[in-house]
Amino acid sequence: MRQGLRRNHEFRVVAVSSIFAGILLLAGCVQEPAQKSSVAIDPVLLDRQEKDRAFKSGPESPIPEEERGRFQGLAYYPLAPNLRLTVKLNRHPIPQSVRLGTNTGEIRRALRYGYFEFQIEGQTCRLQAYRIEDDPPAGGPSLFIPFRDATSGKETYPGGRYLDLPENTSGVYELDFNRAYNPSCAYGKGFSCPVPPAENTLPVSVTAGEKNFPLATAH
Repeated sequence: MRQGLRRNHEFRVVAVSSIFAGILLLAGCVQEPAQKSSVAIDPVLLDRQEKDRAFKSGPESPIPEEERGRFQGLAYYPLAPNLRLTVKLNRHPIPQSVRLGTNTGEIRRALRYGYFEFQIEGQTCRLQAYRIEDDPPAGGPSLFIPFRDATSGKETYPGGRYLDLPENTSGVYELDFNRAYNPSCAYGKGFSCPVPPAENTLPVSVTAGEKNFPLATAH
């Protein structure tokens, strides 16, 4: 899974206990051997399957242990190819050091590194990309894009969603909103998660990626 369960921009603040089939072709009453599908499965769908398995029983699942028995998988929008964008990072000449607030009142230090500009629903949108400074990722530099949009608090988590992009040297990125995911604090208590800054609130509905946690209404 491309996105790890414990990310460098989220802190776990309390201990949490450890967390296609082949197509059968029938001819009359004779069952043919299973055939492998020649249709490629989108990597995003494969990642979602893996994430569901990890959330169900993985040792670092953010879902409270007492709720894992009821967990049937996360909720997502259908894949939206139009929200898989190829965009250029507009680097800030002098990255500005900023303080990102969290849901617990803690502060994360980050660099306001650059921004992406793109269009959704005919509107020009802009998202700032940050680099978390106080806990560098083990896999190399990455860009952190927290955002809210018109679905936040309705179909998606009120506290916004995240995108992570491994930094590259070309400056061109795939900004794939189908990979937008909820912070760990959307599933249970005990996490400190950055809150998207006001400048990363989009005026449009981003109907792609993860939706509200299905068990959230049961709390």
